[in-house]
Amino acid sequence: MSDLDLLMQNAQLRDEMEPFLDESVFLVDLDKMSVRHENEFLTSLLAWEKAPVLPISQWFEPELILPNHGTLSDTEVKHQLHQAIGRLYEKNILLVHTDHLSDRQLYCLIARDILPAQEKKVLLSSKFLKWQCLDIVEDEESWLRFYASAEERKNWADETGLAVPPREHIPFPRKLPQHS
Repeated sequence: MSDLDLLMQNAQLRDEMEPFLDESVFLVDLDKMSVRHENEFLTSLLAWEKAPVLPISQWFEPELILPNHGTLSDTEVKHQLHQAIGRLYEKNILLVHTDHLSDRQLYCLIARDILPAQEKKVLLSSKFLKWQCLDIVEDEESWLRFYASAEERKNWADETGLAVPPREHIPFPRKLPQHS
């Protein structure tokens, strides 16, 4: 794209952003960005502002509804889980910190917490919604045991004055799709 094209696009994006401008936009110093980066930033803001808020299950056509886990065998849960993870990834939803959960636990978390969650459906191929499958505040011990780095564990011990729980190998290692 030529410099002139970038400037024309910038003017159009600024016009489209006008109804959405508030003080939060001015926290970013646009003068320090190249026109190309400013356009990417404004495109992202516009996508956010215009995105509908929907349950994640309704981001799919047809709506993504998982069968009740109680009616499924372990093999069926594993199959359905991998399909659901792939479908979520297609909508740029990444699952983080899943390896402490069994397949059935993760399946239930997706069905109970993720699919009904009301989120902005931002359709930008470069933007991902990262879903933390471990609440670091509520389940600090699991985070320390399975996910925290040596430095994070040391900092936690220094801040709390408590003994760090022993590091454990993750019980359910998975290779999930990730944004590179």
